[in-house]
Amino acid sequence: MSREFLLFSRIARTHGMFKNLHDAGRLDITYECIIASLFLSHGLRKNVIFHSILNGPPNPPIHLQIEGEHLYDVRTDVGTWELILKKVLSNKSHPGITVGKRSFESLLKTKADTKQIFVLEEGGQEIDSRDLPSDSLFVLGDHIGLPKKVENFALRYGKKISLGKTPYLASSCITVLNYLLDRKFKSSS
Repeated sequence: MSREFLLFSRIARTHGMFKNLHDAGRLDITYECIIASLFLSHGLRKNVIFHSILNGPPNPPIHLQIEGEHLYDVRTDVGTWELILKKVLSNKSHPGITVGKRSFESLLKTKADTKQIFVLEEGGQEIDSRDLPSDSLFVLGDHIGLPKKVENFALRYGKKISLGKTPYLASSCITVLNYLLDRKFKSSS
């Protein structure tokens, strides 16, 4: 069983030709969420899959998938991930990472068959970690948030939950969710 995170990025670049992550349509947010999802102090979470749907130019949408079980040759620093993201968005490979042409809707429909889906939004039902299954998919928006149409589509398959009234960064939400699930299931890898 795996937990999964899905970041909807409205403006993240869909090609590896960029100067830095911040100027690449805020790919820095994707990087921060990758780190929060997959990394422990001295290792990787083998039971986590991170997804991001990149909707920026020149070729949206792009589905970026990173599987903790198969990921290696990585560190947590920005420079490493800048190089990795440039490489995979330029159609080169890296262990544990796949990139393909796929929409948010298509991915969510497929995941709904096997995962319980939770959409994070400040206005959602406050989370009770006792109700979270280990085999969940958590949907998050970037710094702009989920477009209403995307959120409404996701809610056809899942439930809106909240970490409270305070709006946290997407990467912080992932950290909190990993913490809650680690405590509940007494396993982090």
